[in-house]
Amino acid sequence: MKIRLKNRGLIFNINEFKPFSDYQFAQSPQLLAFEDYYRVYFSSRHKNLVNGMPISEVLYVDFDPNFKSIIDYSRKEVLNKPIMGAFDEHGVFPFHPFRTSDNELFAYLSGWSRRTSVPVETSIGIAKSVDDGKTFTRLGPGPILTASLNEPFLVGDPYIVEQNKLLHMFYIAGVEWKYFESETDPQRVYKIKKATSIDGINWIKNQFELISDAIGPDECQALPTVVKNQQEFIMAFCFRSAYGFRNEPKLGYKLDFAASKDLLNWERRKIEVTISEHESSWDRDMQCYPNLSLLKGKLHLLYNGNNFGKFGFGLAVEDLS
Repeated sequence: MKIRLKNRGLIFNINEFKPFSDYQFAQSPQLLAFEDYYRVYFSSRHKNLVNGMPISEVLYVDFDPNFKSIIDYSRKEVLNKPIMGAFDEHGVFPFHPFRTSDNELFAYLSGWSRRTSVPVETSIGIAKSVDDGKTFTRLGPGPILTASLNEPFLVGDPYIVEQNKLLHMFYIAGVEWKYFESETDPQRVYKIKKATSIDGINWIKNQFELISDAIGPDECQALPTVVKNQQEFIMAFCFRSAYGFRNEPKLGYKLDFAASKDLLNWERRKIEVTISEHESSWDRDMQCYPNLSLLKGKLHLLYNGNNFGKFGFGLAVEDLS
């Protein structure tokens, strides 16, 4: 069955939203549905740098049911601060809210910390909310999923699906750091993987890569999100080259999709997403960090555009005509 997602354009521009005038970037939009509105969490960077470097913080905005207007926004710290030296000392990106079948509200955190020989290391943590998602508190200072014997670095980008009382986490794991002739610093290569859990804390990794490469072994895959659509599961993610992606649009992030019957075996799937071709468009050169949801019987895709979300995020909605 052919699926088409029609672009509704940029629905949130952080540079034009006065309450967040001290912030820049609105990366990795992640939706949490309420009865009469939609909350979108995202990672942002305060303009006041810490030791000359940015820290990713979590903010949110609430939209009306048609995504036409912002009806509320975060007015205080969404996530409590990490402790010094922790896996998420230098920020959280992305921040994935997850409501359990028992109606408890958690968030799975992709925490970042800076390194010396390579720029960054990531691990996954967990937090809980008791005020309907206005604030979250970490269950502990450490990660629940991190580097291991065969996944030595860069574990992040968690997304949780609950199926038959089993939790399935889709995440990314680093394959290697390597030098390329066009780059002065080492670049990371990472792929989408999967783990399962009964309690949401202790996870068993499947170990193997889920998505085959489309542009070769140096393909980087990021931000998997999964929904059940009729008789199959649909995954949205983004991919790019490990090198040249910052300056050459053809090597930068693009959206892609995959389908599965069992959440384990996946095949890349062609889904049409309308992208603007106008030279000044916010998403002409890059489409990244997708978040896929099934709302009112239609697939909805939030995503970032050019420059990794510097201008905010947009929305594409399934066209059933």
